[in-house]
Amino acid sequence: MAAPLSERKQQILRAVVVNYIKTAEPVGSRTVSRAYKMGLSSATIRNEMADLEDLGYLSQPHTSAGRIPSQTGYRYYVDNLMDPDDLSADDELAISSSLSTEKMREIEQIINNSARVLSSATNQTSLIMGPQFRKSAFHQLRILPLDEKRGLVVLITDTGFIKNKVIDMQQQLSQAELHQVVSYLNQKLYGLTIDQVTSSLINELKRDLFKRLEILEQAFILLEESLKEEKQIRVFLGGTTNILNQPEFKDVDKIRRMLNLFEQEPLLFKILEDSSSEDDIVVSIGEENEYEDIQECTLITGTYKIHDKTLGTVGVLGPTRMDYSRVISVMRRLVGYLNQSLSS
Repeated sequence: MAAPLSERKQQILRAVVVNYIKTAEPVGSRTVSRAYKMGLSSATIRNEMADLEDLGYLSQPHTSAGRIPSQTGYRYYVDNLMDPDDLSADDELAISSSLSTEKMREIEQIINNSARVLSSATNQTSLIMGPQFRKSAFHQLRILPLDEKRGLVVLITDTGFIKNKVIDMQQQLSQAELHQVVSYLNQKLYGLTIDQVTSSLINELKRDLFKRLEILEQAFILLEESLKEEKQIRVFLGGTTNILNQPEFKDVDKIRRMLNLFEQEPLLFKILEDSSSEDDIVVSIGEENEYEDIQECTLITGTYKIHDKTLGTVGVLGPTRMDYSRVISVMRRLVGYLNQSLSS
């Protein structure tokens, strides 16, 4: 647990963090004294900075250089010292207009555009988990006759996913019989997630509908295909070069590792999935991240929803020297607009 800090130490830590975020250069006592006008001498500030280093909030990369925040220092800043960043009217317009539902009706298009907007607004790399079909709940099954020998089976989830399949009908059902069967299936399946529509449940439904099984066999195939379908792994990236432009990632080996990470979509999906939380915004700094590949980074995540059902995770990945106030404000606002766009 981090040691408590006096008001003066908090002011100096905030000054060091804010200045280092802006400049990427170690911060000295004179810089703090001149820029932040605390009414303290350079010697006093230097002593306080030495204390902050001893407490683990700052580190000194070189003996003659100033100090930089440690991961503990960033954590204290985010939890206790950070002021929310008020977004400009231009920021608000860029986010809201890019997610206008008048322009886009496809969920993937909205998510892809969100990744682009988020990376542009934060100057960091954005990662957004695509919506997961298997986590959606069954809403409705329809069977629509196309002609005497063919029908269209339509599976609709509560989050708007639609799957359909043309089936060959070996015998013809009356409209009343078709309605009866569909009503039965809707009653049995309503509200279950696709993960919950198990093979044993499908077999149970088949037995109950044995007399009509021949014509409905291919309708059940659609359900079984949905059940067996691989988890859809899709991560939308935005601004992948942004993180490589940061001074912390000028080393060739670091660049190679980050580029390799961005090519591993299943791993990115897992990182976002494990970072998801019902909390507003989650900030994982450095070694707080479980995955070694991003332990020199900060990952900030939030979840997006449709009608209060969580669909996926939105993330921003960058160096620990990140403008936390702005990134969190942009994230919170974008998630709000995203939820509104998807639920409208």
